[in-house]
Amino acid sequence: MSEWLVLILAMAAACAVVLIVTLVRHRTAREDEDPSETPDVIEYMTMMIGVVYAIVLGLAIAGVWEGRGIAQDQVQAEAQALHEISERVRVYPPDVRDRIRDDVNTYVGHVVTSEWKSMADEQKLSPEGGRLFERIRQDVTDYQPRTDFEAQAYQPLLDQVTAADDARNGRGASSGATMPGVVWFGLITGAVVTVGMIFALQIRRTARELVLAGLFSALIAFLLFLIWDLDAPYSRGIAASAEPFRTLFPHLAG
Repeated sequence: MSEWLVLILAMAAACAVVLIVTLVRHRTAREDEDPSETPDVIEYMTMMIGVVYAIVLGLAIAGVWEGRGIAQDQVQAEAQALHEISERVRVYPPDVRDRIRDDVNTYVGHVVTSEWKSMADEQKLSPEGGRLFERIRQDVTDYQPRTDFEAQAYQPLLDQVTAADDARNGRGASSGATMPGVVWFGLITGAVVTVGMIFALQIRRTARELVLAGLFSALIAFLLFLIWDLDAPYSRGIAASAEPFRTLFPHLAG
């Protein structure tokens, strides 16, 4: 099922629940009940609960958005380091240069196809990707420079391999969900309490109040969906992209 279809259904369900409860409550209310007489303390509590929950939602959204940004930065760093390796080996003998470039291309091709799918489906890096990266490391570290020019390029190449390895490890660490279960419990419980406080205000069955109640509940559902969608940076709708690899290795795009 499409994630956007899930969002639409969740928002529609939230609106439907609020509207149905409101209508049922209105039909079962006592004849002498006056909806305009809401105690001040309830209005104050409703306002404070809304403010506190808005802050919690804001922090949660900021946290998962920052995580998504970090994940994208790691992809950019890894792609840039691999691109630097491919370019800097030009000072090596043709057979060594071509072997390293071929191994880098093979690794990048695996990342943007098989490994990216593995990260989306299983939230982890693929063993084959680790093996291919280790081959690049061995190609660079095992070569013995024969000239001073090659020796000057050797250490920077090792640094780029280290940078790519760090970014790859970071990409693996960010591939799964980051929000703990207890946080989700708090967010969902807070949503139920916040929406439930609508009924404490004794809203009436007027078109204006029903529309506002429905829109408010739909907004809460949308924000929870947004947090869930951003929580796994590589596997859902608003996900980190493999575009840096395709940009720096255009001959492998497709």
